[in-house]
Amino acid sequence: MKLPAALAPLESQIFRGLWFAWLAANMTMWMNDVAAAWLMTMLTPSPTMVALVQTASTLPVFLLGLPSGALADIVDRRLYFAGTQLWVSLVALLIAALALAGMLTPSLLLLLTFLNGIGLAMRWPVFSAIVPEVVGRDHLPAAMALNGISMNMSRVIGPVVAGALLASAGTAAVFVLNALLAGVAFVLILRWRAQARTSVLPGERFVGAMRVGLQHVRQSPRMRAVVVRVFLFFLQSSALLALLPLVAKGLQGGGAGTFTLLMASLGAGAITAALLFPRWRQRFDRDDFTTYGTAVQAAAAAVAAFVPEVWMAVPAVFISGMAWISTANTLSVSAQLALPNWVRARGMAIYQMALMAGTAFGAMLFGKLAGLVGVPEAIATASVLGAALLPLARRWSVEGADVDFSPAVPRAAAEPAIEIGPDEGPVMVTVEYLIDDADVPEFTALMQLTRAARLRQGALSWALFRDTALPGRWVEHFVDENWIEHQRRLERFTAEDAGLRARRTALHRSEEPPLLRRFVADRAAPPHRA
Repeated sequence: MKLPAALAPLESQIFRGLWFAWLAANMTMWMNDVAAAWLMTMLTPSPTMVALVQTASTLPVFLLGLPSGALADIVDRRLYFAGTQLWVSLVALLIAALALAGMLTPSLLLLLTFLNGIGLAMRWPVFSAIVPEVVGRDHLPAAMALNGISMNMSRVIGPVVAGALLASAGTAAVFVLNALLAGVAFVLILRWRAQARTSVLPGERFVGAMRVGLQHVRQSPRMRAVVVRVFLFFLQSSALLALLPLVAKGLQGGGAGTFTLLMASLGAGAITAALLFPRWRQRFDRDDFTTYGTAVQAAAAAVAAFVPEVWMAVPAVFISGMAWISTANTLSVSAQLALPNWVRARGMAIYQMALMAGTAFGAMLFGKLAGLVGVPEAIATASVLGAALLPLARRWSVEGADVDFSPAVPRAAAEPAIEIGPDEGPVMVTVEYLIDDADVPEFTALMQLTRAARLRQGALSWALFRDTALPGRWVEHFVDENWIEHQRRLERFTAEDAGLRARRTALHRSEEPPLLRRFVADRAAPPHRA
């Protein structure tokens, strides 16, 4: 039987196996965060310390996101994925042992939550990079929505299980079960067999890989917009999640069971919305999803913060969950479609860094505010801030045309007549164009797109010059770090780049293609000094 469009990616055995592994891994995350947040309310009455649990969980992603993304792009993704889950499993065992011994203090709990967050920071970029490898481009939005369902099923199941154990057996039992599930996820990940990535070139260097990742995002208008929008959204939306344990306590008869119910309602709302995405996407574009989702989440969070009864808070939190996943999934899909595979883990790591920076800073900011003016007032302030920033955020569109990043053949260059070592460089490339005066405005606009494309591929610098002796002759100049990075940039050539090349060639007023020359720096020559 053919599955509905929203579930179609699950027809792939590889994706299905990874999806269940991700579900198990996320269950451990939510169980740990729920137990830690609730335990913190028992260890200290400070709203700031309770909110800092979320900061400790998310801050490592901001600090380590780019290095983890670089590693995920240059090492074996299967082994790296398994290694990150092993770290999470070992930290879970340590937390369980200390909980059983009754040795957890507020400061120690924050430290261990931070260590657990390190595993999450290292794990998330590699999974984000894997998904587009195992599903087709047409199924990518549905696959990302299913990942959101996995995240939110774990948000439902994890807190329900955690809440039942909190009420019956205590926090130590939650941490013990969390450690067992982390081990199960580790075994599931080991069973996956990654598709080998083939290249005749050696792997990228770690620092260089981070530089190129940052440069690629900086030169991509869509990625810049997504990074800004995701930071602003999670800055606002983090307030409700960070202070939810205290919201639960403030409700009539509130306790551990109430907190579990609210967490489950948040996840259930997200799952419901994810199943409706195929229908909604026929009516709304990504900018609409992001704008409306932000506004609805802000309003629902404010309602949940002020209502006195559980039965009133549950539907508000449910709607907040629907709006939250609608916005988060839309931004994630937009980021995925803006990235070619070779830099996907780094790009998604930067996306996640922005997300977690917003979450960590928002949790810290509104947690501190809650200690000064009260929990409902702090959440309402976050909601007002989110609504006030919407007109500004609309300037950064996350829609745009999807780019074709399928590999293409670059323009053939003559083989070097001299022997060049892989690390020799920098390498300077010049391309000469002959352009009619009438075509100059179109040509210069096109060359700005070319500049961004060259820099996204890893070039160190780019410039465009006019010949003072021959009117109409223009020289494009760009520099690669060394010979091997020059070859690597050619490997990254895509159909989008081929389209730009065709447009440049069409403006070139000669039957011969633009003249291309390559130069390598002479390291033996002393540096020039004025």
